[in-house]
Amino acid sequence: MARLTRSTTDKMIFGVCGGLAEHFNMDGTIMRLIFVLVTVFGVGSPLLIYIILAIVMPSD
Repeated sequence: MARLTRSTTDKMIFGVCGGLAEHFNMDGTIMRLIFVLVTVFGVGSPLLIYIILAIVMPSD
């Protein structure tokens, strides 16, 4: 399993979804789709979690 870092190559905004996708060995597009669906259906607070991960996760 890869180290959890923000992606510098597979990024749209901060690279959090790309980094999570690399960590879990999946496509970045699928991770972004999951994030959008979770945000739309209001499960938890994904925007707050995304912001916290953007601040806390180191770049690769």
